[in-house]
Amino acid sequence: MRRDGAGETRAEDTRLTRAAQAGDVTALGLLLESHRAGMRAVALSVLGPGPDVDDVVQDAALVALRRIGDVRDPAAVGPWLRMIVRNACRSLLRSTPLTEPADDLSLPSPDGLPEQWLERNALRDWIWEAIEQLSPALRMPLVLRHFSSQVTSYEQIAAACGIPVGTVRSRLSQARTNLADALTAVAATAHDDHARRTAASRTQAHETLAAAERGEFGKLVMERWSPEVALLSGNEPVGDSGLLVRGMEADLAAGVHQRLARVVAGRSLAVWEMDMINLGDDPEHCPSAVAWLMTLDQGRVHRLRLFHPRPPGTPGTPVPAPAVV
Repeated sequence: MRRDGAGETRAEDTRLTRAAQAGDVTALGLLLESHRAGMRAVALSVLGPGPDVDDVVQDAALVALRRIGDVRDPAAVGPWLRMIVRNACRSLLRSTPLTEPADDLSLPSPDGLPEQWLERNALRDWIWEAIEQLSPALRMPLVLRHFSSQVTSYEQIAAACGIPVGTVRSRLSQARTNLADALTAVAATAHDDHARRTAASRTQAHETLAAAERGEFGKLVMERWSPEVALLSGNEPVGDSGLLVRGMEADLAAGVHQRLARVVAGRSLAVWEMDMINLGDDPEHCPSAVAWLMTLDQGRVHRLRLFHPRPPGTPGTPVPAPAVV
């Protein structure tokens, strides 16, 4: 008995999705290409014609790359992809960070089969290995856009990196293109354990804050960070470790403390997102959050940008904060 066109499409989606979940980059590319028209149609229906349509579709493809292992019903991957686009459009209209779909996605249960857990983790390690192949100029914007929670808008990334918004757009477009090539290049190579690397970076962040509270921040920086560490404002060096230590000490003296909220970590960079808590007399002394954007050299902090993201809806462009931690 001959299957109808819809049945054949579901069967092909199932085959490609399962292959992509097993790490087949070609299958993933074919899957995204086969649904690109539908994804773009959703973006056009929500946003109308304009440059944001292609940006949203590209962003959604990156989200799908990260989350393809979560699809439990491969035959329904088309609606899943379109839901990603729809949520991305809504987030863009609200001027908030890209929200990945949580409802209607059939996410895997915690008691899934061990092989499913291994597939998801292997896919994540593969993606991060490919990210490490990008140039530093492309890597940081891509990581901020798709993996951070505080520095995600084009304007925030531009301010943090010290580049125009148009340059952010072009670098993200180039990074996505290069990432597709890098995924193919590293598909058969050994990949680092990203979960272990993130856990180690989280431990380092907690130890760094604890050392600062004890008055030993300068000692920790000297022992663990690169001797040539530089503090940057955008792309411009503004000081060395001495300025950083003085800024931390000044904030603590004013009753300002930090609490780790999120860690994003690769071999060559790490992002520590902190909540800032003011226990002093002046509740307006500090912003509510700060992101430590770090480039690493042999695991040691080599370059550091400190960036205060503004809460969504706050007028004005967020700016780097070189001297206040």
